[in-house]
Amino acid sequence: VAVGAAMSGGDTRQKVNDEKGADVRSTNILAARAVADLVRTSLGPKGMDKMIQDPKGEVLISNDGATILQQMKLAHPTAKMMVELSKAQDVEAGDGTTSVVVIAGALLQAAEKLLAKGIHPQTITEAFLQAADQAEVILDAVAVPVDLSNREQLLQSAQTSLNSKVVSQNSDQLAPIAVDAVLKVIDAASATNVNLQDIRLVKKLGGTADDTELVDGLVLTQKIARAAGGPSRIQDAKIGLIQFCLSAPKTDMESNIQVRDYTQMDRLLREERTILAKMVKQIAKTGCNVLLVQKSILRDATTDLSLDFCAKAKILVVRDIERDDVEFISKILGVEPAASIDTFTPDKLAQAGLVYEENLGSDLGSIVRFTGLQTTMGGCVSVLVRASNQLLLDETERSIHDALCVVRSLVKKKALIPGGGAPEMEVSQKLMQWARSVGGVEAVCVEHFAEALELIPYTLAENAGMQAVEIVTKLRAAHAQGDKHAGINVRKGTITNLFEERVVQPLLVSTSSVKMATETVRMILKIDDIVISR
Repeated sequence: VAVGAAMSGGDTRQKVNDEKGADVRSTNILAARAVADLVRTSLGPKGMDKMIQDPKGEVLISNDGATILQQMKLAHPTAKMMVELSKAQDVEAGDGTTSVVVIAGALLQAAEKLLAKGIHPQTITEAFLQAADQAEVILDAVAVPVDLSNREQLLQSAQTSLNSKVVSQNSDQLAPIAVDAVLKVIDAASATNVNLQDIRLVKKLGGTADDTELVDGLVLTQKIARAAGGPSRIQDAKIGLIQFCLSAPKTDMESNIQVRDYTQMDRLLREERTILAKMVKQIAKTGCNVLLVQKSILRDATTDLSLDFCAKAKILVVRDIERDDVEFISKILGVEPAASIDTFTPDKLAQAGLVYEENLGSDLGSIVRFTGLQTTMGGCVSVLVRASNQLLLDETERSIHDALCVVRSLVKKKALIPGGGAPEMEVSQKLMQWARSVGGVEAVCVEHFAEALELIPYTLAENAGMQAVEIVTKLRAAHAQGDKHAGINVRKGTITNLFEERVVQPLLVSTSSVKMATETVRMILKIDDIVISR
């Protein structure tokens, strides 16, 4: 009896004498939750934005969880895990990067309560795993299948994604751009994934976000080389893409040539001219009249002389094409890049109806547009992104990228669920019911897991400045009565059916965020010591 009394009276914990592990665990949980609380305020359509200043003094304004966390300087290893988590969500679904961190923070808070009750960490992680699997089943049950040919549904989900961003007032106009871009790239009937490399976002300062457009063709932000008064618009263009330099050859090492008299100097210059003239002649001979020149580091990609020859041959030259863009350009135009002058043949050229330079205003520079492309190779599109200042421009680009990712996750998993905290609340409700059937210590863990998910609707309401507790209670009641699609309508400040309000998101975003958050939390809980290695 004495032994039993000592066991029951002294300590109700499953794991006795685990001071150090408990210590490490609580600091880890604290660190991860600090990160989660940081991005919590930027969740949802009424979320705030963060201003990030890097050591060089450059400023970045963003609402995208992954971007915020990536820029942050974190010392704590567990806090870094949260960054990895939102990065993983960014790669997997592209949206919901803030929610995934918030969920993880909430689960850690729940785990902390459970640990305080003396439940063994392993018990908690096992129960959380079961709960996460069950959550996925529940989400699948709420989902509504989507048909890729139904543009309306795709639009709604893209719009929901844009609503939480700075550019939300332009969502009516940016959402169709994202949807159409994806639909152009894929074959709606058979696609299972979208390669976002095929959609090129070209940023250009100036104008407003309203001027953002989906371009049928290719847009380059490079300038047309104007040095020698060559043409700046060409009909029926034949486009060549070269990766070699139009300049006199240069030795690999530093070398000085001493010239003793004028005849030698003339010979040098004449040589140079003939080499260049020969190159340009060969290019002109293939019938090429638009020349894209890849950026070169070692020597000048073009010299004034070669530009002059090109201008005489009526060839439009665009230089400083980035290495990374070469692949995209060759794909969208159907042109083959030529690595040396000997391989530059007529069959490598691509055709376009019109190539012209469009001026965007005095000091904003200009863009080069290629329209009337012959090939629809692999269907590539460009989106020209405009905004009035650099910060907005970057943020607009990130938002469009998020919207593209949303459409992509719909292509991956063809199902929609309501947004606005509805799926989390639904899962929370159903898990509570399911926990009763589990029994034992696990049931307590599952209940806490379910409770933790309520943080998302709570935060949504809180960020929108509503009475969070009241709203969440109403929402819980609605779901308990079996209204699966009830969620917080931030605009009206009430609970409504969000499918009718057109607030929807892809299934993939929610399932992957619950799964990944749980995984990270389980990892954090399993750590009981931090060892510094040399």
